[in-house]
Amino acid sequence: MSHGEVLFEFVQVGQQMRVAAVDPATNTEVIVIAPVNASRQHMQQIAMAKLRRKLGQVDPPPQPPKKYA
Repeated sequence: MSHGEVLFEFVQVGQQMRVAAVDPATNTEVIVIAPVNASRQHMQQIAMAKLRRKLGQVDPPPQPPKKYA
């Protein structure tokens, strides 16, 4: 994450809140769905944790091609 900057977007969908967290440096985005009555801070914490987890993951090594007999 660049300089700790994260963008959040909150969109209410019925009785749920769709929260997007975006790292502008990598254009990585995660989405979480939370109850509309959850606190904004709690929603941000969950989205931030998911974004950190996603950014911390390393792509798995490519699988060797399978040989068929």
